[in-house]
Amino acid sequence: MKLRILSVGSKMPKWIDTGFNEYHKRIQPMLTTEMVDLAAAKRAKNPSEANLAQYREQEGKAILATHQSNSREKLWVLDVKGKMLSTEQLADKLSEAMQVGDDVALVIGGADGVSPEVLAAADFKWSLSPLTLPHPLVRVVLMEQLYRAMSINNNHPYHRGN
Repeated sequence: MKLRILSVGSKMPKWIDTGFNEYHKRIQPMLTTEMVDLAAAKRAKNPSEANLAQYREQEGKAILATHQSNSREKLWVLDVKGKMLSTEQLADKLSEAMQVGDDVALVIGGADGVSPEVLAAADFKWSLSPLTLPHPLVRVVLMEQLYRAMSINNNHPYHRGN
C-alpha cells in the first residue's frame, strides 16, 4: 500500500517541517508515504464568499487532477464534518485498505476548505477533530496519527493504548 498526502499549500514553518519529517521518516518501514504539495489559490486581502468558492474550486481541480482515480487509489478527505475515528479505528481502516490492495490519497484542503466536487469524489471523509486546526499543524497531527496507527498494526511499542 502507498499513501499519498495531497496538501494544499507549500511554504511551511520550519517547526512544521521538522515535526512532519520526524514521523514521515519513522513510518516509512511500515507504510510508504509521500507528501504532494499543491499550490494554494492566490487570495485577495478581503475575499468575498464568491472569491472563497473560487479558491476552493481552483484548489479542488488541482486535487482531483493529482488523485489517481483510475487506479486503486482511494480518496480520503479530511473534513470537519467527516467521521471521527479513534486511533485504533484508524489502524483498522488502514489495515483493511492494505488487505484489499488499495492505495490512499489523503487530502488536506486549503485554508477555506475543500470544494464540493472533492467531497463528492471522496471514498471516505475523516474528521481529525471537531476543533478547527491550522492547516500546517494538521500535517504534523495527521502524520503522527498515521504513524501511531501503523505502530498498532505492527505491534510496535510506540502506542501503549489506555
